[in-house]
Amino acid sequence: MQNPLIFDVKRYAINDGPGIRVTIFLKGCNLNCTWCHNPESISPAVQKMYNKDKCIGCGTCVEACPTNAITLTPNGIVTDTELCNLCGKCAEVCPTEATQMSGRETSIDEIMNIIEKERTFFDQSGGGVTFSGGEPLMHSSFLIKLLDACGERGIHRVVDTAGLAKTETLLEVAKRTELFLFDLKLIDSIRHKKWTSVSNNKILENLKILAESGAQIIIRIPLIGGVNDDDENIKGTARFISELAGNKKHINLLPYHNIAQKKYEKLGRINSNDKMIEPTQPRQQEIIKLFAQYGLTAEIGG
Repeated sequence: MQNPLIFDVKRYAINDGPGIRVTIFLKGCNLNCTWCHNPESISPAVQKMYNKDKCIGCGTCVEACPTNAITLTPNGIVTDTELCNLCGKCAEVCPTEATQMSGRETSIDEIMNIIEKERTFFDQSGGGVTFSGGEPLMHSSFLIKLLDACGERGIHRVVDTAGLAKTETLLEVAKRTELFLFDLKLIDSIRHKKWTSVSNNKILENLKILAESGAQIIIRIPLIGGVNDDDENIKGTARFISELAGNKKHINLLPYHNIAQKKYEKLGRINSNDKMIEPTQPRQQEIIKLFAQYGLTAEIGG
């Protein structure tokens, strides 16, 4: 069976768990959030990304393409997706990196080599490795092997997840994970499905069971104006979190940002979230106070 693809490696990460970390991004997600800031993470397959602004019209990619899928026009290159086999030859020869391929297959050993190279930084800072996505739980057998390999080396392990997986899979991962970053988007199932394409029933069930297992969890909530920053959703979310097992609940609020516009353009996709907004600073403070009403401490960022 083919190993999952990775689409990015972030070194010196300081917002993906404690200390300085290396974050490994696995490709493929079983949610389709309207506000997604990593649209290249959704498909588990290799994708071609084209930055028109960096293209100099040299035609090198046209000559390199073995299937004649690329045409050079006055407005840049056009790729016939019926002919393109995603071999990546165009990206290999592009002198300006206007064309890039998102997603490459790798191995446990290669990923561990990447992690070990950063070990000095996270050993000194109390950091480690974070596995993110996409949704890393989609690749549970591969993820578990990675977690085991890190555990054998004494490396602190964090899994960043939206929680949509078989419960037994989540609990197997929990045995090998020091900390979960658990994304909680919306509390109402109908609204959750509207904005993410899936119900949250299994997600909420898994979060409840994970908390009961004694796992260390930081709940991360994206704040998107007009989507989930209303009192009804915030109070419902706070009520649910306050009833979870465990005494201390860690909540990070992540205000929306629209820095992914260029990624959508590179993928040739329409960015349907381009009119979404970040809640105002006063509204963010109001939301923190709403969580406090339920005995919860929420903070911006993290």
